[in-house]
Amino acid sequence: MKKTKISIIGAGNVGAGLGQRLIEKDFADIVLVDIVEGLPQGKALDILESGPIVGFSHCISGSNNYADTADSDVVVITSGAARKPGMTREDLLKINTGIVSSVTKEAVKYSPDCVIIVVANPVDAMTWVAYKTSCFPRSRVIGLSGVLDGARFATFIAQATNAPVTDVSCYVLGEHGAGMVIFPRLAKVNGIPITEILPKETIDTLTQRAINGGAEIVGLLKTSSAFYAPSAAVARMAEAIIKNTQEVLPCAAVLSGEYNLKDVVIGVPLKLGQGGVQEVISIELTPDELSTLAASAEAVKKQIDTITI
Repeated sequence: MKKTKISIIGAGNVGAGLGQRLIEKDFADIVLVDIVEGLPQGKALDILESGPIVGFSHCISGSNNYADTADSDVVVITSGAARKPGMTREDLLKINTGIVSSVTKEAVKYSPDCVIIVVANPVDAMTWVAYKTSCFPRSRVIGLSGVLDGARFATFIAQATNAPVTDVSCYVLGEHGAGMVIFPRLAKVNGIPITEILPKETIDTLTQRAINGGAEIVGLLKTSSAFYAPSAAVARMAEAIIKNTQEVLPCAAVLSGEYNLKDVVIGVPLKLGQGGVQEVISIELTPDELSTLAASAEAVKKQIDTITI
């Protein structure tokens, strides 16, 4: 019987962190791949040796060879240039297009039936690159966006309301970046919209902090970008797909008419399960909200239009 397998391309902070999170969930074998000799092998071995302590039975291994990713159920692409202080996601567009395109070609060569999760930034455009390069149906190529952005927003809401973060629910849509779309009425604490709990000034401050969430961490770390929360977000997405939980999570997806948008990638709620995206969930939005989402999508479309694959 075939074992469940997840391959992570890129053994940097996000990739290795994701490997640790996934193996500790103990539902799939994990392969870390990186071009740097010894890096994925060393990190995988270190994580593997925590098995007797943590208590997982699956295997995590490292490799410099894509052949070792063969027959993966999910392939996560974390490889790419990391954002540094003063660098925008747009600055990463050209260099990461080449990296993601190359990685995707290698991954699908060995795992033609996999689901691809893209983490490399700018993630909406890079998800488009993986989609076009792989020639997969749109259901099998998604990107990290709203799960992470929503987690940041929920964290700030919990702090502002002194509520357990588990009592906070919210959706962050649109571009993963400066153009992300946050509708406060969709954010709730114990089912109560934050618009009924917090003053507008506070909500505006929390919203802006969520939009700048990644940049805030880059500014603090100085030499790297966020990896703890991003790896947790991807792990949740992968688990939903592998375990067929049909959980609804906001992720970057190729749209084909939903929200009046087509041939663009932005974050929207998706039902995730076996085979990837099982349904694009349409939230009822006002005309003004749809217009805001369209403006966010247009920013991504401008990036996509500059891409040559």
